[in-house]
Amino acid sequence: MADTTDAAAAGAHGIEETAHGGGEAVGMPQLNFESWPNQVFWLVVALVVLYLILSRIALPRIASVLAERAGSVTNDIAAAEELKLKARQAEEAYNQALADARTEANSIVAAARAEIQEELDEANAKADAEIAARTAESEKAIAEIRKGAMDSVEEVARSAAAEIVTALGGKADQPAIDAAVADNLKGA
Repeated sequence: MADTTDAAAAGAHGIEETAHGGGEAVGMPQLNFESWPNQVFWLVVALVVLYLILSRIALPRIASVLAERAGSVTNDIAAAEELKLKARQAEEAYNQALADARTEANSIVAAARAEIQEELDEANAKADAEIAARTAESEKAIAEIRKGAMDSVEEVARSAAAEIVTALGGKADQPAIDAAVADNLKGA
């Protein structure tokens, strides 16, 4: 332990001597004015070498990269404009095709409606003709039924009149009964 205290005391004593001008100054060589011309020379040499490296190697490479990027950006912008123009043209073509499809669909619908209306008119005409034929048949059948009914009524009226006359105690004169029934039916 005594050795370390002696070394520490000697170190402190050396610092005191240096601080008071008693010996050679030990410190940063950059701050030593005697070596400044040498330091300035090497600083200039280092700066010239650094300038030459940057101006001959690094800066041209950086400039070429920047020019390449500017060219690619310009090309990309031109390609984007071209794609934008193509997209507009495609949209216009799509809208035109859509309008054409709508027009064609409307004409198809109109043709289908006309065809359906024509078929409907034909069916209506056929149904009207069939209804008219059936109506005529029905009217003919009704006329026959009426005629048959009138004949039946006339026959029933004659036989009823003959039986009434007989029931009242008279003699049934067939021509007189026929004439009386005919007169009554004409008036009805």
